[in-house]
Amino acid sequence: MSANIFVCIKVNQFKLIVRIRHRQVSVNIAVINRSRTEDDDVKKTGIVQSFVISSLMLGAAVVALPAFAENHAMGKMDTMNIVEKAVETDSLSTLVAAVKAAGLVETLSGEGPFTVFAPTNEAFAKLPAGTVETLLKPENKEQLQSILTYHVLATKAPAAAAIKMVQDGGGSASVATVQGGELTFSLQGDSLMIEDSAGNMATVVAADLMQSNGVVHVIDAVLMP
Repeated sequence: MSANIFVCIKVNQFKLIVRIRHRQVSVNIAVINRSRTEDDDVKKTGIVQSFVISSLMLGAAVVALPAFAENHAMGKMDTMNIVEKAVETDSLSTLVAAVKAAGLVETLSGEGPFTVFAPTNEAFAKLPAGTVETLLKPENKEQLQSILTYHVLATKAPAAAAIKMVQDGGGSASVATVQGGELTFSLQGDSLMIEDSAGNMATVVAADLMQSNGVVHVIDAVLMP
C-alpha cells in the first residue's frame, strides 16, 4: 500500500514542505512575506539563518524520513498477537469463529513468526450457501484446520518481501503453507494477488498488519487447498 506523508517546517520567512512517497523525499521551499517595515539587515540575516537551518533540517529529513516512511508503509508493530488482533477486528469475526472451532487459537497465539492471509467476513460470504456453517461443525474440524492452515506461512513475510519474490521469479512465486500445500503470489497492477491450488484468486486488500508474532494480510477471498 502506498502512502503520502507531509511534514511542514517553518523557519523565519521560509516554509519547507517535505513529501514522502514510495521512500522518495521531495522538498518545496516557500517564502513567507514579511512586513516591509522590518529592517533590511534583519531580513538578510534571517535569510542566511533560514538557509543554514533549513539545510540542516533537510539533511536530517533525508536521513530520517525514509526510515519513517518505510515504518509507516509496513505498519507499526502491534503488541497484540495475531489472534488478539483478529478478535478486535469486526470484519474478521467469521475467521475468528473458524479459528476457535478448529482449535487453532493457541497455535496462532504462539511465538511464530507467522504470516496469515485473513479472509474478511465478505470473503466467507462468497462461499456457497451453508459452507461456513458446515465447516464449523465439530465433525468437520480436520477439514476446517486444513483450510485455515492453508492461509498460514511459517515465516514473517511483509508485502515488500512477497513483491520482491514475484519480481525475482519473473512474475510469480510459490510459497509453502503450514498445511503443506502451496500458494502462488503475483501482481495485478499495484495489487498483490494470491492464487490457491484450484486457481482461485484473492487480492490483498490490507497489507502488513504487524503483530507481536507475525504479520497479517487481509484478503477478499477464501483460499482452498
